[in-house]
Amino acid sequence: MTFRPGPPPPTPPSQVGNAAAAAPLTDGEWHRLHPLTPLLRGGIVLIVVLGYVLNSLRDQLVELVIPGGGPPDDGDPVRYVYEHGAVGWALLGVAALLVVLIALFYLSWRMHEFRVTGEIVEVRSGVLFRNHRKARLDRIQGINISRPILPRLLGTAKLEIAQAGNDANVQLAYLGSKPAEDLRRRILVLASGAKEDDQQDPSRPSYGALQDRLEEVFSPELDPAAVRATRVVKVHPGRLIASMLLSTTTVFLVVAVAVMVVSVAITGEYGILFALFPAVIGAGGYYVRKFSRSLQYTIADTRDGIRIGFGLVSTSNETLPPGRIHAVSVAQPLLWRPFGWWDIRINRATNAGNGQSTNQQASSIVLPVGRAEDVREVLDIILPGLVGTAVAGPRASREELREGSAEAVSVVDDSLTTSGARGGFVHSPRRGAWLRPLSSRRNGYRFVQGAVLLRLGAVWRSLVIVPLPRVQSVKVDQGPLERLLRLAAVHVHTVQGPVSARVGALDAHDAQRLWSETAARAVEAAAVDTSHRWREREARIAPATHGTDPRPVAPGAGPTTSSAAPAWRDQDGPPGWGAVPTPGATR
Repeated sequence: MTFRPGPPPPTPPSQVGNAAAAAPLTDGEWHRLHPLTPLLRGGIVLIVVLGYVLNSLRDQLVELVIPGGGPPDDGDPVRYVYEHGAVGWALLGVAALLVVLIALFYLSWRMHEFRVTGEIVEVRSGVLFRNHRKARLDRIQGINISRPILPRLLGTAKLEIAQAGNDANVQLAYLGSKPAEDLRRRILVLASGAKEDDQQDPSRPSYGALQDRLEEVFSPELDPAAVRATRVVKVHPGRLIASMLLSTTTVFLVVAVAVMVVSVAITGEYGILFALFPAVIGAGGYYVRKFSRSLQYTIADTRDGIRIGFGLVSTSNETLPPGRIHAVSVAQPLLWRPFGWWDIRINRATNAGNGQSTNQQASSIVLPVGRAEDVREVLDIILPGLVGTAVAGPRASREELREGSAEAVSVVDDSLTTSGARGGFVHSPRRGAWLRPLSSRRNGYRFVQGAVLLRLGAVWRSLVIVPLPRVQSVKVDQGPLERLLRLAAVHVHTVQGPVSARVGALDAHDAQRLWSETAARAVEAAAVDTSHRWREREARIAPATHGTDPRPVAPGAGPTTSSAAPAWRDQDGPPGWGAVPTPGATR
């Protein structure tokens, strides 16, 4: 299902000039987190301790109201203090402990600061052991805002900046909900290369703190008008439940139950059934967590990037700037084929190794389940260079762009369910059936402008898309059996993730051609890629539409010629196999 609101009203020129000045959290000065941060991060422990004390005092209150109604003395420390007349000293000690803890929490909050400049986001924290983290704006892979149930009730949110690298994320926990949204948008504006922020926050009247909290708690996870979404794809809850039931986990559980039932019928030992309880409990918890996290799942196209949100009670949403997706996989398990369902996963250059990431699901899964039209819509959102302008050509008019999008639909459809040479794919030869007995006809590759497509699998179908500017290196493999059959495999390397761009059982000459063309096209695409500064690209395209070439050109890059990629284009490999790009050819 797609939502297409009309264009937002134009911003008055007097407001555009003041947009950058109205950014209190991105002024380059140091700022502190929300005042309730100590309570949300460490004060919960105090509530637990207080609950334990009150639970222990409950018996004393019963004893005061109903003499003899309390439980017998069993060494309870609260009863001991009460009977020995040390209540005053105990209360004084508890009060002193609370004062010390509150002082430490307050000092920790005072020492936890952050600032945002035009180049980096800095966070410094710690009292005894200082910690100073920096996130460069040009390396931001996404910004996630999560609202667990308690912070959501208190009007706060956790903002996490995903960085390229292992354990490189920067976390701001906690900020006010509205300041967190505003800060994310302004950081993305700075990272985009825009001179000023021309987006105005939609103003909503305030009716008081309590009513504002109620509106925030019961409001939908995504407000298309608030994020200025041009397209929204939603996951149907019924389809989500059915896809979970038709999963590999369900098949494994059904097989395990069947085996145990047969074992009980043969042996008569009913104790075997007790082994089912942990599996049922574990599977139930898995299904409940996955379902609750995937409720209200939306993928929206906004000017700041791709917004992925999900959650019902505790919500989470992340915005991925353009150009941060390194590989895409569109897959269809066997049980989903009668319904025509697919899922979409991506590779990103981020990995929160310290376990702090609150958005692990959205970091790799873009579409949990959807039909073919949902797949086309999501691909149009996450890879606009593949589905849209790149298909129609860089000089296309608006009408031609619409026709190009229709042509792109056939590109996607011809890649999902076809086999053989349909769609322009180079597939495995007949002798490849020795290594791919079921999928040799589907196994293949093709190029489109800006990406290389790998069509894989016959039972479990998949389509792997690698944007050419994101290619890290290309590798050719050929084992003894492949050498005997004159076959080879090609691996297009991207950042680590769930998507593997590897196609095997190709004809040796086709594999050689895929290796050399991918290397050459990747260098050419990287030379003109400006997706990391997408607002600068828009600024250059705007004046170029009057009779000049609107294609974006990287700063300092001239016309693309054969000399733009000397590291790869002069290395077509030796006649034998096992040839791979030299280290100088790997970006």
